[in-house]
Amino acid sequence: MAIVETRDVRKHFGDVHAVDGVNLTTKEGEFLVLLGPSGCGKTTLLRMIAGLEDPTGGEILIGGQVVNDLPPRARKIAMVFQSYALYPHMRVFDNIAFPLRAQGVPRVEIPHKVEWAAGLFGIEKLLHRKPRELSGGERQRVALARAVVREPAVFLLDEPLSNLDAKLRTSARDELQQFQRRIGTTTIYVTHDQVEAMGLGDRIAVMQGGKVRQIGTPQEVYDEPADTFVAGFLGSPPMNLLEIPDCLVGFRPEHFLPKEAHESRDGLLALKFHISRIEYLGADRLLYGALEGKFPDTKVISKLASTVSTPVQPGKTQDFAVREKDFRFFDRETGLRTRPRPV
Repeated sequence: MAIVETRDVRKHFGDVHAVDGVNLTTKEGEFLVLLGPSGCGKTTLLRMIAGLEDPTGGEILIGGQVVNDLPPRARKIAMVFQSYALYPHMRVFDNIAFPLRAQGVPRVEIPHKVEWAAGLFGIEKLLHRKPRELSGGERQRVALARAVVREPAVFLLDEPLSNLDAKLRTSARDELQQFQRRIGTTTIYVTHDQVEAMGLGDRIAVMQGGKVRQIGTPQEVYDEPADTFVAGFLGSPPMNLLEIPDCLVGFRPEHFLPKEAHESRDGLLALKFHISRIEYLGADRLLYGALEGKFPDTKVISKLASTVSTPVQPGKTQDFAVREKDFRFFDRETGLRTRPRPV
C-alpha cells in the first residue's frame, strides 16, 4: 500500500489547461474516485500519476517519493484501461503472466502467481482460453488479474466497467469493491458515472474544468455540495435551484414532496407546483413541472418514492413543500456555498 499525492499538478496542451493545479492526497488503502464529465481532466490526471503523461508543472508523489522523473514501471503502479488491452493471440494464462515475464520473475514462480491472481477473480478455469472466447465481464476480470499479479502499491483504473452492460456492471462493481477491500491496495478510479462513484468510493473527488471542485465521502458531496456544479452533477435528477434576491437556494428532488406527505408541518416552505408530466420508474416517480406564486415559471422536479400515497396528476397544480433544513444556499456569482438566508 502507498499514499498518492499531487501537489499543484498541471497539464497544458497549448492554451488548454486540461489539469489546472490539482492538489490531492489519498489515504493509505482507500478507494478514491475521480468523477466528472468528459473533458474535465480526470483521465489526464490519472495518466500523469501513472507516468504516461508528463506534467507541465507540480509534483506527483507515491509512497512519499517524488516520481515525476520515474518511468511507469518504476512507480509500483498497475493500470487497467477502458479497453482492457488484452493480447488476442495469447491465452489468459499468458496475458496474466506477461508483466511478470517483463519484470524478469523466475519462470518457476510464475504459475503460482498467475493461479493466485486468477483465483482472486474466479477465473481459474479460463486460463487456457483466448480473449475472443471470453465474455466482456470475463475479459474485465483478466485485465484486473493481470494488474494485481504484480502486487503493485497503487491501482489506477480508467473506466474499466464502461464496456459492460448495466446488469453485469452492477455485479462487477460489487466484485471490484470486495476485491479492493480484501487486498487493501490504494486505488484511484476514474469514471463519469455518478452511480459508480457513489457505490465504489471511500471518497470522491469531483472534477470540472481541470480542477477539483470538492472532495469528500459520497454522503458529504451529495448532502453538502460545495458549489452549484457539484449540486447539479451529483444526483439523478440533479438538485433544484431557485433564485432569491441575493443568492440561489437548492433542494434535492426527493425532499420536494406533497405537503401532506411530510411527517411534520414545522419548518416547511409551501410551494405551488404545476405538474406537467410524470415518469414512472418502478420504485420512484419523477414529477416534472414549474412553480407558481413566489417563484413563477421556475422549473423543478420532485422524486416520490412508491410509498408516498398522495395522488398526483399531470396538468394539475398541487401543494408541495420543502423542509427548511433541506435548503442549501449558493452565491449567485461564484456558485459557491454561502450562509443561509430567508426564503
